[in-house]
Amino acid sequence: MHDAVSMPTVPGQRRRAFWLRTLHQWHWISAALCLIGMLLFSITGITLNHAGQIEARPRVTTLTATVPRAVLDQARAGVQGDRAAAPAGLAAWLAAQWQIQAGARTAEWSEDEIYLSLPRPGGDAWISIDTVTGEATYERTDRGWLAWANDLHKGRNTGPLWGWFIDVFAVGCLVFSVTGLVLLQLHARQRRSTWPMVALGLVVPLLIVILFVHS
Repeated sequence: MHDAVSMPTVPGQRRRAFWLRTLHQWHWISAALCLIGMLLFSITGITLNHAGQIEARPRVTTLTATVPRAVLDQARAGVQGDRAAAPAGLAAWLAAQWQIQAGARTAEWSEDEIYLSLPRPGGDAWISIDTVTGEATYERTDRGWLAWANDLHKGRNTGPLWGWFIDVFAVGCLVFSVTGLVLLQLHARQRRSTWPMVALGLVVPLLIVILFVHS
């Protein structure tokens, strides 16, 4: 009689065991893949929130050189319009002189100046070339490792590859959160505080936004 009563529950127990194994597997895999990224984004979230209280001392470096006339004339002859990428000869000179990869960047061209903006995480840089004298000025600003990490958090001037990483990382965090939610639901009967804690995680930020965040 005992076997007759318990047998119908076996398929349900097997399904539950299967989903528990599957969810635990996806949960720990997504946690492992996203662990370092979550630490980075959590720490930089705090530093960004207190950016005004963290003193930054930008370090500015200015370098000058003279572009060879042949390189400059070739560059001017090969450009039409006021915005264009640096021609191969000028890009090669910048790479040799200051280790700058300028080939894929767009410069602003005028009759007497070539201006190239070089924004980067944690700082900024630019190059100005006088097309009459050939004098080139390169100025680089470094705001330190903390600004660099904060810019990684925001995806500021980090290039497309880092942008794709952020998208993939966000998907991993979604998998981690959704599988965690389902695991909470499966274990909720044994942990009565589960849903009150989940509700608290929703209500607290919602109340802060409604009561204290104003446009």
